Amino acid sequence: MKSLLKVIPLHRNESALIRKAVLGDREAQRLIYERHASKMLSVCRYYIHDLQFAEDVMIKGFFKVFSSLGEFQSKGSFEGWVRRIMVRECIDYLRVQKNVFKVEEVDEESVEFEMYEDLYVDAEYIQRMIDNLPDGYRTVFLMYAIEGYSHKEISDLLSISESTSKSQLFKARKILKEGVNALKVKENGTA
Repeated sequence: MKSLLKVIPLHRNESALIRKAVLGDREAQRLIYERHASKMLSVCRYYIHDLQFAEDVMIKGFFKVFSSLGEFQSKGSFEGWVRRIMVRECIDYLRVQKNVFKVEEVDEESVEFEMYEDLYVDAEYIQRMIDNLPDGYRTVFLMYAIEGYSHKEISDLLSISESTSKSQLFKARKILKEGVNALKVKENGTA
């Protein structure tokens, strides 16, 4: 028997989904959530050790995404816009939990940044090393190295000086380098 009704799927074009979601279409909102949730949970997990708290922050972030969806101006990627909201939610969460930034003013010229050689290291090992960084170091490292924020943007978002941002990044990199060197020594006896 031939079906009389033709099933038309919801348009999967992101800009069409966004327009529908702005108008309150729950199916469009669900599809946007499903499309971006796993990546955004990863973003939140970078900043927040505990997966349950990271999920809570992600949900709160999506609430903000859907609350301010009408403000998205289609300039740049939608995923990048959502990601910035998630990063800000993570920072707000960390601020509420405790004061994560040791304010250490340093002379900008005294901060040297080394370029580290590329090494193959297991992603889980790297994630554990990043997880074990002090919160302030980890946050600045992720914002700079992963998210691509400048020290000026980081200082504005975190209400710290640019030199403190640079110092936190320098110290995070130093700790991570020491961890990689320790792994090299453990695996093949050389640093």
